Amino acid sequence: MDIRKLQRVVVDALEDVKAQNIKVFNTIGLSDMFDRVVLASGTSNRQTRALAYRVAQQVKEAGGHVVSVEGADAGEWVLVDLGDLVVHVMQPAVRDYYGLEEIWGGKPVKLKLGESGAKRIVAQASSDTPQPAKTPRATTAKPRKRAATPAKKSRAKKATQGPRTRKAAAKKPAARKKARTA
Repeated sequence: MDIRKLQRVVVDALEDVKAQNIKVFNTIGLSDMFDRVVLASGTSNRQTRALAYRVAQQVKEAGGHVVSVEGADAGEWVLVDLGDLVVHVMQPAVRDYYGLEEIWGGKPVKLKLGESGAKRIVAQASSDTPQPAKTPRATTAKPRKRAATPAKKSRAKKATQGPRTRKAAAKKPAARKKARTA
């Protein structure tokens, strides 16, 4: 199977199970064992196992060969060996700890994600150091203030009026003690 087709099958399978932070790296000059490394994150042990299972299933259906799946017992880091392509599915804490992007991040591969057809760059090519993936631009507008509800308006109005003075309650005059006469 062509490496680009295999790469597309893997990325689509990862997206089907909602993998996070998918990155693909070209490792032709770095390793003779495989040509691509795919990194993805899952939010739990169950999801990482499901992601690895889905990748293996989709590759078999597409006519590819799955060499092995390792780490599915623990589910924190599952490796799917597809021969020319290796898939690492990890939980975010494990991914941050081992930093595989720094090891394999020399030649990122650009590809399209999602069915919408909107092109998102998975990883940027950089000559010296890998840079973080581009994400859709967040709006820089400040959040709008909510309109105060009538109860909030009255509280705000009372707060601006200053402290309220309470009228002292009318006190009863103290009872006088009569002097005892002997």
